[in-house]
Order: sequence, then C-alpha cells, then structure tokens
Amino acid sequence: MIDVMAVRALVAVSQYGSVISAAESLGYSPSAISQQIKKLEKQAGGALLERHGRGVLLTERGLSMSEQGRRVLEELEGLEVTLMADPSKPSGPVRVSAFSTSCRGLVGPLIRRLEQQGSEIQLRVIAEDPRESVERVANGEADLALVHNWNSVPLPIPEQLQTTDLCDDRADVLVHREHPLAGRGSVCAADLLDEWWMATPVGMICHEALMRMFAEMGILPKIRLFDADFSTHIGLVELGVGVALVPRLGRPELPADVVALELRAPAQNREVKIVYRRSLSASPAINHLVAELKDIAKAL
Repeated sequence: MIDVMAVRALVAVSQYGSVISAAESLGYSPSAISQQIKKLEKQAGGALLERHGRGVLLTERGLSMSEQGRRVLEELEGLEVTLMADPSKPSGPVRVSAFSTSCRGLVGPLIRRLEQQGSEIQLRVIAEDPRESVERVANGEADLALVHNWNSVPLPIPEQLQTTDLCDDRADVLVHREHPLAGRGSVCAADLLDEWWMATPVGMICHEALMRMFAEMGILPKIRLFDADFSTHIGLVELGVGVALVPRLGRPELPADVVALELRAPAQNREVKIVYRRSLSASPAINHLVAELKDIAKAL
C-alpha cells in the first residue's frame, strides 16, 4: 500500500523544486524525504526524480504521480474535516495569509471578535502580497487567505481553491494640502504626469496597478521611494516630497496636511476576496471565519 507520507513528500518536491526545500516545508530532514521518494520509486518501478543543477526535476511518471497525489491529499483533507469537525463548536488552529491593509482593516477586527466570543479558533497570521497568499493556500501552507483583485491587475486563482467575495475597495491619490491639486476633489492620471510617487516594491500587485495607470499614455511614473508600507507613503506625502496611491481599506486617519483625492480615468478599484481550499469547505472553523469576515466587511 502507498504511504501517505511518501505521497506528501513527492508533492512537496514538485511544489518546491528541491528535496531540501520540501523537507523544510514538511518539517523533516532531507534524508527522510529522500527515503520516502525511494520507497515510492520502488513501488512505481522507476525513477520519479532526476537531478537538474542543484535541484531536481520530476520525471514524466513523477509528474503524473504528483498530480494524482495532490488530488488524493485534498480528498483526504476533506474527509478529515468531515469526520473530525464538530459543526456546533468551531475550533483549532487556522493559518491565515493576508495583504497588509486587510490585516489592519479586517483581520484585526476578526481577532478581536473571536476573543470576545471566547472562540476556540486560534489564528496564525502572516502578511503577504496576494500572489504569495494564493500560492500558500494552494500548497497547503495556509488554510485561508485574504486577497485583492485590482480591476487593472487580475489575480489568477487555481481551480482547487474556493473564493468568496468580501467587499470592494478603492484607491485615492494622496497629496499635501498645499499641493496645486489639493482643492480639486478628484483627479485623473493625466493630471499627475510630472509628480514624484511613493510606490510599493517592484513585483507587488499595487506597484503594477500604479504602473498601468500611466501605461496607456506610454509613460512611466517617476518613483521617489519604494516601500511596502503605506504608512511610510502617507508620512512622506505629509512632508510634501511626493504623492501616493493608497487604498482606503485599513488606511489610518490621514494627517491634517494630507488630502485624499478621488482618482478617475482610470479609477483604481480592487475586489477583496477570501480564498481557501475546496477540501476545507465543510470546516466549521473556516465557515465561521468566512461568516464573521463578511459581517465585518458590511460595516466598512
């Protein structure tokens, strides 16, 4: 009979590209993972891995077994949820991956609610960009994620993941109160061609959204600062050294010297969604968190 641990080892190697990385993700030694793979290879009657530089590649047979193994593990996870969960008492650890402004605007209020309810759900939260969050959930490193899907930068979701719409968010352009545009109320990208911008780092979805604002005009915005923390952007706008595109969700109260201008043409909107594996659809803890997050989002 095939050992489930051996299947987990092969799937992890497929996901991470090396035995060492797979071992780290599963909490085992590299030698233990190698032994599990060799056990599978003996049962399969052929090689499942082949060396490639410092990493490994799966053979055709290895790829086929890995994909089938992933589906089996998802079904096992769903079976465990169904057998072990008490619908009347959501409990247990839930690993959450969420983008930073949702941590402030949604996850923080969620944790407070759970504590007030005396809930036995224990959240473990990591702040990450949506692409990484989706990957974590798909790979089994997280159970639930909060992600955003910009109208200008769509977010791909693998088919084995379930999504739930939570709320819509909008980004404003922040300027100093003495800026010539501060009294306008709203602006468009064409009004901002000569501005110095605060931006999130290259590779983050919010950075791509800023780039695409100007793409149709064939120019790139002038970036003065790269920082993932919107609080830093707000602080520098307050000093009058640039402007910033900052979403409303989780945004703190703006300083007196900072003015938020509605952005139009093109407006920058994003859909905030909950993502989790379909195999966890029957989990009382996941369903309780989804319901609470939807209720919190209604008040935004």
